[in-house]
Amino acid sequence: MNTVVTIGRQFGSGGREIGEKLAKKMEVPYFDKELLARAAQESGFAEEMIKMYDERPTSSFLYSVVMDSYSFGYNQGFSEMPISQKVFLAQFDTVKKIAAEGACVIVGRCADYALSDFDNCLNVFIFAQEDAKAKRVSARHNVTIAEAKDMCRKTDKQRQSYYNYYSAKKWGRADSYHLCVDSGVLGVDGTVDFLYEYIKILEAHRNGER
Repeated sequence: MNTVVTIGRQFGSGGREIGEKLAKKMEVPYFDKELLARAAQESGFAEEMIKMYDERPTSSFLYSVVMDSYSFGYNQGFSEMPISQKVFLAQFDTVKKIAAEGACVIVGRCADYALSDFDNCLNVFIFAQEDAKAKRVSARHNVTIAEAKDMCRKTDKQRQSYYNYYSAKKWGRADSYHLCVDSGVLGVDGTVDFLYEYIKILEAHRNGER
């Protein structure tokens, strides 16, 4: 397969697990947290700082000044830019390099926006109904349903803020993606199978097959 799949996801929708299983089924590399280590290595930023800003925009000027001491080579030529934006650009460049290497699955990090010039991308958004997400989060983190719902709302708000700030699109809105899938309907494995078959049809279409 030669498709680069980007996955945006609601917290608790199983997006990470779906991405991981889809990559395995496609027999291509998978990038989630793995992308952070590579971005740190290629940019010269400390990996701890990359993780601190991961999908979390901040408006704290003082915090930016303090964290600026952790950055190294990537700062050159960007001295007036907030550290949060430098970190985003580091991830942005890494996403492009990864996609240029071939088919893969990338979760989060505005990857769909970073790869807007790539013709072989399938941009997917995974969501689920509130009760389904809360049940999943409750079991995973051993919290009450009420606590799980609160975690979902807060995390999704962070992801939405990050995506809307750094991209020209709107997080979770259908016209920002090629495909939006409710994982609560098919389950994780069913969603993986659906996406895999969709990609096969998509690639056949690209190749002019009927």
